[in-house]
Amino acid sequence: MAVATLTLDLTALAANWRALDRMSAAGVQTAAVVKADAYGLGVDAVVRTLAKAGARRFFVAAAEEGLRAREALGPGPQINVLSGHMAGDTRLIREADLTPMLNSVTQITRHLETLPGHSFGVQLDTGMNRLGMEFAEWEAAAPFVLEAGPDLLMSHLACADAPDDPMNARQLANFHAMTDGTGVARSLSATGGILLGPAYHFDLTRPGIGLYGGQPYGAAQRVVALSVPLIQTRAVAQGETVGYSATWTAPQDSVIATVQGGYADGIIRALSGRATLWAGDVPCPVVGRVSMDMITVDVTHLPHVPDALDLIGPHQTLDHLAEVAGTIGYEILTRLAARLERRFIGTPS
Repeated sequence: MAVATLTLDLTALAANWRALDRMSAAGVQTAAVVKADAYGLGVDAVVRTLAKAGARRFFVAAAEEGLRAREALGPGPQINVLSGHMAGDTRLIREADLTPMLNSVTQITRHLETLPGHSFGVQLDTGMNRLGMEFAEWEAAAPFVLEAGPDLLMSHLACADAPDDPMNARQLANFHAMTDGTGVARSLSATGGILLGPAYHFDLTRPGIGLYGGQPYGAAQRVVALSVPLIQTRAVAQGETVGYSATWTAPQDSVIATVQGGYADGIIRALSGRATLWAGDVPCPVVGRVSMDMITVDVTHLPHVPDALDLIGPHQTLDHLAEVAGTIGYEILTRLAARLERRFIGTPS
């Protein structure tokens, strides 16, 4: 194997969706967020697996992502586009049967003029100040928009991964104030909001990172593993340096393994000299800089150097690795490069 191998457990993916679905009250639909190529894992296999598990609604970031999801799913499941109806998207929205989540009066006007009668939803800003219509704008536009028949009103929580943050309650109150009495289905919660409890669930939840085994869903089954193949080992004498800028000096005579993987694969440079790879149950520290295609690892203590080492696996989760790098699991996943060999195991039973 010449490149690192990313393994996706489809059985675990389906199990995570079902578990998050069971957390919702009766009658609440559970969708799936599959933007950014299903968080870097491969949208084709992910959407097909989740559809077999029971998902009937999917969320993507842009219309182009929606087209790819539609090609994988075929007709039937609903695909919502979070960026809404952008200039130039009309033909793609119509032909791929996408449902844009409209974010402004400009988008509402564009959609109703170019695709009258085509499904749409509306995003509302309840305090995150990122996407969606603010209270005064929505109050003025709501009578006209509601008459046009949106099928969903949604907002997004800024601090759902911190259950005690008062921002959650403020956004919940704002969402009620903006949507109560409209008669339209509502959605406020992604993974973190689901864990806040039924008051945040409304009619539809939109789990994303929790499907793929990431925090804040601590009970998630592990979905991803990443192993990197060995290229070469070499003896490094005490006092010799390794890698760019000579940032590591051997404290003793050492054996250093060079493995195939680097920041071109999404193994970010912030892991230099900080990360640990694993040979089965044995930790092996990264020494020197992570470079574009290679990582150097101290394997002096191993009686036998295997053909590959694990970066994400039984002893190091996605979020553990992210913590070492000073980032979050989302970034680790979505940086994973196309050249990684993607291997799918299990079935969505």
